[in-house]
This record gives sequence, C-alpha cells and structure tokens, in this order.
Amino acid sequence: MMTNNTRLEELREENDLKQIDLANIFKIAKSTYSEWEHNKIPIPTKRVIQIANYYKVNIDYLLNISNIRTTNDNITSINLNKIGDNIKYIRNTLKLSQNQLADMLSIDQTTLSKYELGKSLIQIDTLIGLSKLSNISIDYIIGRTNNPKINK
Repeated sequence: MMTNNTRLEELREENDLKQIDLANIFKIAKSTYSEWEHNKIPIPTKRVIQIANYYKVNIDYLLNISNIRTTNDNITSINLNKIGDNIKYIRNTLKLSQNQLADMLSIDQTTLSKYELGKSLIQIDTLIGLSKLSNISIDYIIGRTNNPKINK
C-alpha cells in the first residue's frame, strides 16, 4: 500500500519553498523528497511526523486521510511507549488478538508485538491501515493529539 502524498506539494508551494529547500531542512537528498512528493516511495513515519511538525498541520491532513486541516503547535517528540499503548488500546477496543490485527494489517504478529511494546516505530503504511481500520486519527495514535476522531 502506498500513501497518497499530494499535500506535500501543496504545502511546499503554499510556503513558497522548493524541493531542495525541504531536502536541506530535513537533511535528505532532493531526489528522496521528490520521490515522497510524487508518491514513488513511502515516507518513513519519523519523517511524516517531522514534516507535519514543520508545517504545524495534522498528519491526517498531510496524508489525505482528512480534508480538515488543523494547526498543531504542540510539537511532540516520538514516544514509542505512548504509540505502543495507543496501538494496544485500539486492538483491545476492536476486540482483536495480536494475530488477528496483524493479519488485517498484513504484518506478522512479532512486528505488531514490537510496536505495542514500544520497541519499534510503526511503519507508515501499517499506521495508515490501522487508522482506516479503526477510524482513529493518526495524530492520536502517534500522540500528537488527545482526540481520537478523524476530522473528515
């Protein structure tokens, strides 16, 4: 599953930036940023968070999960334990075992367990799948907001 990142270009142009500007800001190759913007490769979760923090927008908006753009001034660092707790909470709310949820997300149970234990950062495609499956905001899962609702 590849994410649809058309808002990267929109946000970049809105801020009168060039791809090279963002590549320099995030200390990556311009070609990498271009591939993200043109949906050729998935953006790592860590970078999605950094980009959303840079533009001060919600991740749901950035990744076209929501058409509602909210300002997020609460820049947060990545807390793997908080993310893991949120993933486990969602799984329990859905009344699914780790095996069941892992199957639904097309990952193995060991990987899901690492996410829930805060030992590994959830991959962006899996995060998007979890958000869509549970109808819970990526920003909530990542710990950037206390509101689990996706503002459509």
